[in-house]
Amino acid sequence: MKTEKTPQDIKDRSFSFAVEIVKLCRSLDPKCVSSRNISYQLTKAGTSIGANLEEAHAGQSRSDFIHKLSIASKEAREAHYWLRILSAAEISTSQDLTPLIKEANEVVSILTAILRNTKANTSNSALS
Repeated sequence: MKTEKTPQDIKDRSFSFAVEIVKLCRSLDPKCVSSRNISYQLTKAGTSIGANLEEAHAGQSRSDFIHKLSIASKEAREAHYWLRILSAAEISTSQDLTPLIKEANEVVSILTAILRNTKANTSNSALS
């Protein structure tokens, strides 16, 4: 993961996160059933965040945008969960996982804030 502290667009961050997830999952033992199953779930969740953000930005309405953003947020939470499983079960080293777990937390926080603000703005514009 990048260690620079400059602001980065959430779409760029989710893309970088997905790439790091793919790299991590490629490094897991394909012969281990647990690794293979977790890798599959983590890859789906970790790459789905950005895909749903792309769909959200092409949303046909504000409610469509909120729906896709909500899915991206759920996928980020799921990716965070699978990363924690990899760490707790010692399937992968914690030094590899620590930056990814931190980034998953940050992506969840960012998406939660965007959702909260978008919903608040939707409520406010409905009152106008």
